[in-house]
Amino acid sequence: MTAIADKINAASSPLFSFEILPPLKGNSVYRVYSIIDKLMEFDPSYINITSHHSEAIYVPQPDGSHRRTTIRRRPGTVAIASAIQNKYGIPAVPHIICKGFSKDETEYALLDLNFLGITNLLLLRGDSKSLDTQKQDPEKYHQFATDLQKQVNDFNAGIGIDGSSIEGIDTPFSYGMACYPEKHEEAPNLEFDLEYAKMKVDNGAKYLVSQMFFDNDKYFEYVNRCRAIGINVPIIPGIKPITKAHQMTVLPRVFHIDIPETFSKELMKCTTDGEAAECGVEWCISQCRELIEKGVPGIHFYTHYASDSVCKVAKSIY
Repeated sequence: MTAIADKINAASSPLFSFEILPPLKGNSVYRVYSIIDKLMEFDPSYINITSHHSEAIYVPQPDGSHRRTTIRRRPGTVAIASAIQNKYGIPAVPHIICKGFSKDETEYALLDLNFLGITNLLLLRGDSKSLDTQKQDPEKYHQFATDLQKQVNDFNAGIGIDGSSIEGIDTPFSYGMACYPEKHEEAPNLEFDLEYAKMKVDNGAKYLVSQMFFDNDKYFEYVNRCRAIGINVPIIPGIKPITKAHQMTVLPRVFHIDIPETFSKELMKCTTDGEAAECGVEWCISQCRELIEKGVPGIHFYTHYASDSVCKVAKSIY
């Protein structure tokens, strides 16, 4: 499959792409297909598949106590990526994360993906909020996405985590990584965060995909600052339409992003989630039109609970 960066660089107009979640454990893959089928008319250039680590939960016991256990709610990123790429003939881009996945598990995922002919990746640190990070042995687990990046680079060079030789890497992995126009939640300031973005690119990331944002000015300013320090790869805006009224406060809390005052005032007028979803579509369409007018290389949509809204937005802009 063509490398995503090559598709982006060869495109004559902004590409359409989106992200999906593997089905919850026990659910059918046809739920995923139904979302993809709905969006196929907009000619997606690639489809991202998220990855989720096991989570610690506490199960009530008959005596009133709670037993700690772990559960993997969304298994199958590698399998889903393979199914999608084979069914639709579109490059699948599985997320490879380091939080909750050991270096060994990552290597086996890379081996499986290589066997399956899936050669595009998105490398991420992953959410650590539901992990007991104190128990993440640094000898067995990566701490940062840049550490994970080194493992993938070594794999591409035919070197395993134990230093042994890996043969048959005919098509090395090409990958993108994340960036944060409003800075990562753990970064002390944006300048520090920008240096990490530059490190990712200097070490081999072929493009960057942004955290969701609702204020285009912050994205444009971020791109300008990236260019000023020598980050010249495509920076894809990540966009998500708001679909429920409570997201006005939930999304800023979870993702550490701002909702522009104009947008929040309109959302506060909504009395139902249906009204909030329509308001979210209108704002998203306006966002996307401005992004396209100013020449972004593509728009990447986060479809979680928002595929119907994404469909409405895409109909208006593609």
